[in-house]
This record gives sequence, C-alpha cells and structure tokens, in this order.
Amino acid sequence: MRDKLRSDSTIPAWLRFVLIADRSGSAAYIGAGFFFAPVLIVVSPWPALTAVLWGVIAVAGLWLGLLGIAMATGLAMVLRSNTEIPEDYWHSIIDYPVAGQRLSRQ
Repeated sequence: MRDKLRSDSTIPAWLRFVLIADRSGSAAYIGAGFFFAPVLIVVSPWPALTAVLWGVIAVAGLWLGLLGIAMATGLAMVLRSNTEIPEDYWHSIIDYPVAGQRLSRQ
C-alpha cells in the first residue's frame, strides 16, 4: 500500500491527460489522413483552399509533436524519481480488458 501511494504521488497529474490526448490525437490524425488525401486532390484547383487544408494538417501535427514532448518530459520525471508506473495506471489509460474476462462476440 505504501509503495502504491509513493508511486502515485511521483506521477505528474497532467501526464494522464497528455497520454490520453496523444493516443486519441494520433489515432485521429491517422484517420484524418485517409480523409484529407482525396479532399486535397479535389480542392487542388483552388490554391488558397489547398493552403488552408495544409495549414490545418500542419497545426494538428505540431500539436501532436508538443504532446510528444510533454509525454517524454513526464515519463522522464517519473523515471528520474526512481519509481515505476503501476499496471493499473496503464490499464486506466488504454482500457485493456481485465484478465480472465471473456470478450463477447455478438
């Protein structure tokens, strides 16, 4: 119990948000790539609109890059404090199924 309190107190509070935002943002960025590729082909006759779309792609990529830097910083802070992030923490972020629980396929 004492180890759990020690490890939870050394994990920055904002790291959970950054990990979740990076995971969902990366998935959305990849998914949006399938949408933007044909859209860029369709709007290529209009250079201003094409530039706006490239700007949206660039800003989203920059945001993911900043999240990556924040994630690396937070994880480095945890490593530097010589603690381990418990499995429950990762399970709460990634939503792994509980061991022994069967997935229903309907």
